[in-house]
Amino acid sequence: MPTYREALRTATKEVENLGIYAESVQVLMLETANQSRNDLYRDYNEEIPADVYEEFRKGVERLKKDEPLAYILGYTWFYGRKIKVNEDVLIPRPETEELCANVLADIDEYFPEGEIDAADVGTGSGEIAITLKLEEPRLRMIGTDISEDALKVARKNAEELGADVTFLQGDMLEPLIKAGRKFDVFISDPPYIPAEQKIDASVKEYEPHVALFGGDDGLKFYRAIFRDVKKILKDRFMLGFEIGYDQKDALMKLAQETFPEDRVEVLKDIAGKDRMLFVYRVDEIKK
Repeated sequence: MPTYREALRTATKEVENLGIYAESVQVLMLETANQSRNDLYRDYNEEIPADVYEEFRKGVERLKKDEPLAYILGYTWFYGRKIKVNEDVLIPRPETEELCANVLADIDEYFPEGEIDAADVGTGSGEIAITLKLEEPRLRMIGTDISEDALKVARKNAEELGADVTFLQGDMLEPLIKAGRKFDVFISDPPYIPAEQKIDASVKEYEPHVALFGGDDGLKFYRAIFRDVKKILKDRFMLGFEIGYDQKDALMKLAQETFPEDRVEVLKDIAGKDRMLFVYRVDEIKK
C-alpha cells in the first residue's frame, strides 16, 4: 500500500489535470480515514490501510466524473451543522447561509416577543427550516417540497439535529393553503436558473433539475409564489427569498406590484452580488 502522502499526491495530480480543486481530494481523504488534519499530517509517511485506500480511490474516481464531493460524502456543512444530502436534494450553498442570517436578524427586530409561524417553501434537504428553528426556538416551522424523496432527507436531517419542524409534501404553496395556515415569516429559495443557462457539469449532471431551473427566465416559481402568497400571510409579515445575482430588477418589480404599500429591498451577499429579496409589512410591524 502507498503512504498517505503518496496516495494524496497521486490523486491530486489526477484531479488537477481535470480542473478539480485539490482541496476536494484532501477533504475526501480526511473523511474516508476519519482523521483530523493534524492526524493526517502526523501519519503522512505511514502506509495507508488497505480498506481506507480502496474507499478513497472509489471516491477519487467519482470526483473525476464531476460528481460533487457532498454527494460522495453524503453530507455537507451548513451554518455549523452537518446536513445530509443525496441526489434527491440540492446541495446547500454559502449564500443560503447568508439568507438565514439575515432572516434571523430581522426576526429579532420585527418579532421580539411571542411565538412565530414560519414557512420554508421548496425546503429540499431542510437546511433553511432546520437552521431557523434551531437558532430561533420561538418559530413554529413548516417546510414544504414537491418531492417526497427530498422530504425524506429533510425529515432525517431534522430528526438527527433535533429540530422540531413539520414537513408537508405539495407543489409550492398548495399544502399551506390547503392546511389553512397563516404565517408571520415566509422564506423560499426556489429554483431560479433560466432553462437555457449554462451551468457546471457537476451541477447539471448530478443535482436535481426540479430544484435548479425556474422556467425560461428563471422567474417561474417567484411568480407562482407572489400570485398566491397573500392567502397565507398574517396582517403583519416578512418575506425572504434567495435570488439569482442578475434578477434584482425583475423581482423588485414583481414584489412591488404585489405589495405596493410595503417595503421591498434587495441585499447583497458577501461577494457583493444581489442575492436576497425581502418584503416587509412595515405599517403593522413594531420597529
